[in-house]
Amino acid sequence: MRAYAVVICVFLTVRCFAASDSKLNVVSEGEKATHGFSRLLKKACQGDPRAQFSVALAYESGLGVKQDYAEAASWYRLSANHGDPRAQNNLGTLYLRGWGVPQSGNSALKWYLRAATQGLAAAENNLGAMYANGTGITEDDREAVVWLRKAAEQGSVEAETALASMYAGGLGVTRSDSQALTWYLKAAQRGYAPAENNLGNIYAHGRGVLVDEKEALRWYQAAAAKGAAAAELSLAMMYLRGSSVAQNTQEALLWLRRAAQHGSAAAAGELRSIFQGQATALAASSFTEMPSTSNNIGSGSVSAIEPRAGTNATPRP
Repeated sequence: MRAYAVVICVFLTVRCFAASDSKLNVVSEGEKATHGFSRLLKKACQGDPRAQFSVALAYESGLGVKQDYAEAASWYRLSANHGDPRAQNNLGTLYLRGWGVPQSGNSALKWYLRAATQGLAAAENNLGAMYANGTGITEDDREAVVWLRKAAEQGSVEAETALASMYAGGLGVTRSDSQALTWYLKAAQRGYAPAENNLGNIYAHGRGVLVDEKEALRWYQAAAAKGAAAAELSLAMMYLRGSSVAQNTQEALLWLRRAAQHGSAAAAGELRSIFQGQATALAASSFTEMPSTSNNIGSGSVSAIEPRAGTNATPRP
């Protein structure tokens, strides 16, 4: 829907946390895992909502038991009907994705709403993402901001970043570069890579602040170190241009390759452009150095020089 959609969409993958007294986090493979799950299953069958949630989480993740989304949905539903907001949130995500249940935006919304009204930040964040992206429901930026703010005020770095993006774009709120900077900074200071990357953009382009390429470099490096493709691409371009760093083509190529490996189509296009440029320059150099041994070479003889394999121009995305 917009430039911020991808950033917000990833928040829908937040599916929760194991119960604090669950043994699943420390269960190892083999007999111990089976034994640990069996004990947990016994408690769940006795009607313990926290155990039901943990059994569902085990089935969803495949921890200690074969992964089975339909079983996960069944156990989440039992726990959710007992009022566990974590189970309600996770069941909402299964409906949103169509994992183990028929895909249904309305059902996802229902369960997220039940969890969010109990104050679960993950569900508030997911509701905000649904409204912002119009995922399964009518797009509503104002409603998105309401829920994102609730989650952000509880310290959700995903929601803080999404709320900052809403302020940056004036989506559902009055545009405010200062508010965008404030919320990005909250998330970035806790090491959240998308926020670090967006702070790099703010300083690189002077959005509400003076252009500061050194500060941009610092935030890009922080995000790139965590594998953020957008930051890896920006860092590569700084090395290509020599912006606040010594120009270094090899370092630029390293970051372009990493960005491309992490799914950046723009980085892949930049790599193709660079290598095609090198191949074209090499071909031109070879042609100009050819000795003129005959006067009967017509203008059409240039066609005898075949392009090198893989050097056909590819439009940059």
